[in-house]
Order: sequence, then structure tokens, then C-alpha cells
Amino acid sequence: MKPAIFHYERPHDIEEALDLLAEHGDEAKLLAGGQSLVPMMNFRLARPAIIIDIGALAGLNQVTLEGDRLSIGARVRHCELERPGFAGPLGSLLARAARQVGHAPIRFRGTFGGSIAHADPAAEWCLLVRTLDADVVVASAREAERTIAAADLFEMTFMTSIADDELLTEVRLPWLTDDWTTGFAEFSRRAGDFAVVAIASAVRLDGGRVVEAKIGAAGVGTIPVRLPHAEAAIIGGSLDPAEVEMAAEVARAEVDPSGDIHGSADYRRDLVQALIRRALL
Repeated sequence: MKPAIFHYERPHDIEEALDLLAEHGDEAKLLAGGQSLVPMMNFRLARPAIIIDIGALAGLNQVTLEGDRLSIGARVRHCELERPGFAGPLGSLLARAARQVGHAPIRFRGTFGGSIAHADPAAEWCLLVRTLDADVVVASAREAERTIAAADLFEMTFMTSIADDELLTEVRLPWLTDDWTTGFAEFSRRAGDFAVVAIASAVRLDGGRVVEAKIGAAGVGTIPVRLPHAEAAIIGGSLDPAEVEMAAEVARAEVDPSGDIHGSADYRRDLVQALIRRALL
């Protein structure tokens, strides 16, 4: 397959990219790693009139710790987060999730921000952003910068609240101190496939007791979701197997997935229950 005819632009800086977005609006698509957009164009599921290649823009490919937030630039490659260069619970969680993203060639080309903007409900980075209540920063020619809370970002499959003239520039994840423990568990049909179901967890302990919990699920709806009832079920406990099993049962009842060729709704509920055990333990 070949894409429909399109016009190609490669801006030299962010300002030029924003001007192009302002000029062309919904006729334009941003190209970073191209691991989602290019296949869609080849199958003519996407037919943008203009491609704006941001692959060379400076300032979007850094990972920095700013106070209590870890900033990940939009152009950071998946592979760079497999060994993020910092230790601790957040580094461990990012590394575990990164290793589940596609195959090695995809991880070397695809970008963190591109995955989030693409908004596949089974994508690992979308799940982490939602689970950790990250802030997504976007810019446009009309507004220098605005911040979107993860809870307000994903609207439905492949759709976000990012406007047509906005560029995702960075994502700010809350830094997790050493009293947090994290987990990530995913089931896919083949290595490198998108998850049928994935679970991410972050739990803060004080004196051996859970005082804060964040649990998210992907593959159970049109957007990644938090599981507040499952979170509440483990708060106050000690993460022993019986308490984890109770939380897993609560999570199974909490999700409302649809069935498809990869598994029925009940099958996905069973996966949620099994993967929450693995993530928490």
C-alpha cells in the first residue's frame, strides 16, 4: 500500500511548527517517529493533506527532574526509557513498561509523546500517564502553553482533548519517592503486540501499610482507566496475598470491557483479576 498524496514540511524550530499547525489546522498531521501514523497512511486510514515532521526539533528530546516532577519530552524514544538513567520506583516502572512497547525497531523509532497523542487505549504510555495522574503540556501559536490533566486528556479511541493547532511538548510525571512500590503486568497474544489487557500500579507504604494507591487498566474500554474501587480495597492493608486477591476481585467487577476478536468481555475481566495480582505482588 502507498499513502495518498501529501505535502511535506520539516520546520526548523517549534515556533515554525506551531505556525504551520495554525495555518493548516485539521488538514495537518505531526510526524515524530511515524510508527503509528505511517502505517495508517499506507492503508489510507489517514489522509492528511500536509505532514509536519518534528523529528529534528530541539528541546523535545530530554528527560529532566524538575522539583517533584519528571519531565519527559515528546520526542524521547521508547528505547531511551528502557534504561532511564535514574533509579527508584518511577525508573523501575518506566523501564518495565518500555520493554513491552512493540519490537526493538519500533522502540528505536517511536516516541513517547507520539504514543500518547495517538491515544491507543491499549498503549503502555497512555496507561502510565493516566495511572500516575500526569500533566500533559501542549503549545500553540495562539497560546504559549497549556497543561492538560491526564484525566481530561483521553476522550475515546484515538481521540484526545489536544486541539488541531496544538503540539504536545512534554509530559510531567509525579516523582515517586522510595516509600512507593510499583508494578506493571501485561498480556498480549504475541511479543510486541498491543496489550489485550495491561495493569500499572503504584503503592505508597508507611510502616508496612498502604496509605496511597494508584491502579490503572488498559484494554478494558475506549480509554485507559483508573480503578478507584480496587485502590480503596488495598488502602490500609499490608499487600499480603489475601488482600491483593480481594483487590483483584474488586477490580474484576469494576471494569466493563467489550469483547472483540482478541477476547470476550469475561476473558478481559479474568485478565484484569490475574494481572492485578502480578502487578501488586
